[in-house]
Amino acid sequence: MFLFKPRVSPILGIDISSTSVKLLEINRGGNGFRVDSYAVEPLPAEAVAEKVIQDVEAVGEALQKAVQKSRTKAKEAALAVPGSAVITKIIQMPAGLSEEDLEGQIQVEADQYIPYPLEEINLDFQVIGPNAEANDTVDVLLAASKSENVEMRTAAAELAGLTVKAVDIEPYAIEHVCELLPGMLPDDGEDRTVAVIDIGATLTSLNVLHDRQLIYTREQPFGGKQLTEEIMRRYSLSYEEAGRVKKQGGLPDNYEPEVLEPFKTTMAHQVSRFLQFFYSSSDYDGVDQILLAGGCAQIAGIDEFIEAHLGTPTAIANPFESMSIGSRVTASRLEADAPALMIACGLALRGYD
Repeated sequence: MFLFKPRVSPILGIDISSTSVKLLEINRGGNGFRVDSYAVEPLPAEAVAEKVIQDVEAVGEALQKAVQKSRTKAKEAALAVPGSAVITKIIQMPAGLSEEDLEGQIQVEADQYIPYPLEEINLDFQVIGPNAEANDTVDVLLAASKSENVEMRTAAAELAGLTVKAVDIEPYAIEHVCELLPGMLPDDGEDRTVAVIDIGATLTSLNVLHDRQLIYTREQPFGGKQLTEEIMRRYSLSYEEAGRVKKQGGLPDNYEPEVLEPFKTTMAHQVSRFLQFFYSSSDYDGVDQILLAGGCAQIAGIDEFIEAHLGTPTAIANPFESMSIGSRVTASRLEADAPALMIACGLALRGYD
């Protein structure tokens, strides 16, 4: 299994989160990309806990339903493991080595950098470029994850009849979207610092890019599940009912002022807290833009709300803004789901590296 392995043909981008699986197929269309199929399929409770698969069969079944729902014919896929499950390190290696020699030397020296037995991990690397201080060396990004993290995702995909051709890392999948779709970023991201904040059901991830390159990533427990549980408590609903009305509407008039507005305020505080983590561990004291992703970014007006609270330009991430839409895809549904499809999009675009 390879963590950064480029592909030359379309593959399905599959994002396995704590509450759903998301599947996306992108092909070239005209002068750009075209979304040809996608699906979002909910997962049973506790099938995945904080992005760790607990029930491979349940995930595989949900993924099989997503394949059927999307009507895709593709059978190859790219998956991602969460950043918290991966050790990354930039190391220096001699310049001029062939890929085979570089791989051999990294395998010999990897135990210096990875705190696990090599037989228990999946290891890969990517040459970043010449080292800024030593002309005879190159910087190499080393990435390692425990094999079980990769194997459980691969097993779920195989249960759905798919062949996994690449395994990426979630923050780098998001970086990849921003690299290929710079229109999402101010000044195309050049010399700009952008915080992509993905607020899912149970976890929030902060991924900071400078000049379209990932420079910082962090995950913390927080997400839309808190809003769902408050709806459950306030209106005596089951978790499934609360999740449905949260998305579809139909709650009493006091929902927005008494439930939604406090949650939005909590979101703004969490975003501010995440950014403070970044500032305290770097030389940066501000970002040029916040991009909101994940399911919570679908809350109407949340970008304006957070911008007003933090004073930083804030927008909703839409990786499909410049793409065409295939006949099997409902444009309005795709637009609504777009913020939650950033990782799946980055994975699907790996077929065009």
